[in-house]
Amino acid sequence: MPSSKIRVVIAKPGLDGHDRGAKVVARAWVDPAYKKLLMTDPSKALNQVGVEVGLYKLVVVENTDAEHNLVVCTLCSCYPWPVLGLPPVWYKSAPYRSRAVIDPRGVMREFGLELGEDIEVRVWDSTAETRYLVVPMRPSGTEGWDEARLAALVTRDCMIGTGLPRTPA
Repeated sequence: MPSSKIRVVIAKPGLDGHDRGAKVVARAWVDPAYKKLLMTDPSKALNQVGVEVGLYKLVVVENTDAEHNLVVCTLCSCYPWPVLGLPPVWYKSAPYRSRAVIDPRGVMREFGLELGEDIEVRVWDSTAETRYLVVPMRPSGTEGWDEARLAALVTRDCMIGTGLPRTPA
């Protein structure tokens, strides 16, 4: 008989991997009320799109012109898999886990992300109790786009902070 502490998390059919997070980010980009809910009550916001976070607290942080957020788990590999799918191998690696805290700009450069020195980098350390989701900045040139088109620009890496959304073609 399963323990009462075991919880099965199932997302709506048709959404797989980081697509769930991409859908959430795209909705936040087009719907200010949803974005406010996502920032203040992430579990409730995610439930609206059929994603149950699980037993941990999800904190949502937002990139701006002045601030960029990077997520790491220095102890192991705590990761919001119901939102972002399976974690990438590099996320669990000791070099990423240690260097992301010591040299976040260097780590981001290795991913091809070069930020200006005027942008503050904040590193968020996930735990078994708390996980993080980064809402990246919406790419310019996407005004008037619908959620589905915007979601195609959102990558797993930009929701961790090691990348930016794809640029519109």
